[in-house]
Amino acid sequence: MTPEERSIREMTREFADGEIRPRSAGWDEHRRLDGDVLGMLADFGFLGMGIPEAFGGLGLDLSTCLAATEELARGDGSLALSVSMQNGPVTSLLLGHASEDLQHELLPGIASGERLVAFALGELGAAGAEDAGDAIATPAGDGWRLDGRKPWVVDGNRAGAAMVFARPAAQGGTGGAGVFLVDTSAPGYRVVRRRETLGLCAAEIVDVELDGVAVSAHRVIGSPRLGDEYAAQALPLSRLGGAAVALGIAQAAFEHAARYSREREQFGRALTAFGAIRHKLAGMATRIAAARALVRETAVALEAPGAEGGVGLASWTDRPGLTATPDMARWAASHAAVSVAREAVQIFGGYGYMRDYPVEKLMRDASGTGICEATGEVLRMIAARGFEATVATG
Repeated sequence: MTPEERSIREMTREFADGEIRPRSAGWDEHRRLDGDVLGMLADFGFLGMGIPEAFGGLGLDLSTCLAATEELARGDGSLALSVSMQNGPVTSLLLGHASEDLQHELLPGIASGERLVAFALGELGAAGAEDAGDAIATPAGDGWRLDGRKPWVVDGNRAGAAMVFARPAAQGGTGGAGVFLVDTSAPGYRVVRRRETLGLCAAEIVDVELDGVAVSAHRVIGSPRLGDEYAAQALPLSRLGGAAVALGIAQAAFEHAARYSREREQFGRALTAFGAIRHKLAGMATRIAAARALVRETAVALEAPGAEGGVGLASWTDRPGLTATPDMARWAASHAAVSVAREAVQIFGGYGYMRDYPVEKLMRDASGTGICEATGEVLRMIAARGFEATVATG
């Protein structure tokens, strides 16, 4: 860990303990973040960690961004998920493929907290038959018209703009997608459903309907036929961001369990005096440390600075010698979060099942890290394909 990364991790931990943790339960109960939280995040630079200094960001490397995201997730997973989306796929696509005009329009606003950008990827049938809708792009004059539906959009209610992946109508909606920048206030853009999730309740995950939304040609990111390629480049950063969120949730659950086991007495002794509890805590700490090491190894291998030091685009598929992949890291971290949170509830006993105690929420949030964006089964399948390709090429 570099001195800068250590310093930022410590600063973020102090911020999370002082400003986030005390408000997390309320956000979960009301299923939304407070209105002033984005301003606080921006004041400390968290929304612009991966954005170059020329655009008002901090220009941090990927490992440092992930370390800070993990610490934010110790305070609240929903908030950290929003931060990871802005610093991961959103920033990487803008830096890698957007025009200079769009970069200057959007990146300073993200860093200052004035305007979040939602990442509306959405896959046909990805979340079940009732969600099998996607967006279609039809040429209209010198621009495009978007129609359809995008499910599972994080920050869909809060964002001022959205990166919408849409397929060309001329190819029956089956050709290469384009990435279209849509103002959420544009006519025809409408949030039609708020998802009531088990955990990560304040993330405001919504479904968006597009009804003849007009997008001018200069608001298309990159080529209107290369969106699938852009998504493949950005998803590794999304996977690692999600892994960092999972690690933070796991770390919080472990800390609560360790503190409770020192304070709680049974038969005249603290719970930590019992071997069974010590073994549980040792296993929890080990799973977190192993997953964190895998996440860091992957981040270092993928490090590819973009313009003036910002996090750039990198794809593990272009690095056949890479032994750790974002999919492996995401699965390992999510698996650790679920297992550690479950053990924390067990250590708390009956109290762990009560909403009065923090581990109940952490177990619900942990479950979301293993499902949102990609399930553990899908992540392992993708990782296996990578190994098959490596073996096949020798």
